[in-house]
Amino acid sequence: MKSRRALGGLRQDKAYLAFKYTLFAAFSIFTNLGMQYLTARIIEGKWQLYACLITGTLGGLVVKYLLDKHFIFYYQVAHIREEGVRFFLYSLMGIATTLIFWGTEIAFEMAFRSPYARYMGGLLGLIVGYAVKYRLDKRFVFVCPGEDSVS
Repeated sequence: MKSRRALGGLRQDKAYLAFKYTLFAAFSIFTNLGMQYLTARIIEGKWQLYACLITGTLGGLVVKYLLDKHFIFYYQVAHIREEGVRFFLYSLMGIATTLIFWGTEIAFEMAFRSPYARYMGGLLGLIVGYAVKYRLDKRFVFVCPGEDSVS
């Protein structure tokens, strides 16, 4: 059985789609920064920043993948192996956007030496990263076989 979308060929209103994507991005950002905050409360020392980045990224990744798959792209998989492939592709597309996010957060940390500035850098990096990620996911991740992915 091949992958299929629950809505078939129906297109969503672009404004509504943008609203939902923004709402889910905000929830994922909250998850990411929340995980970072909790990690910072547990881990101290020179590796704290990197532990925060990793835990935040992993938490945000899983939440955002599930929300995007089900409520933005309405993508269904036929079997567990395909789920693994989709998640791998989703994660792969996220490498560039993660570099944007991490680079911005680290730059703010180094420039201002403040956890508040770090979180502001993370917020800015995540917003820019998610804007880029939508296009990558639409074109390369959540595409049905034989479907025009460039639309």
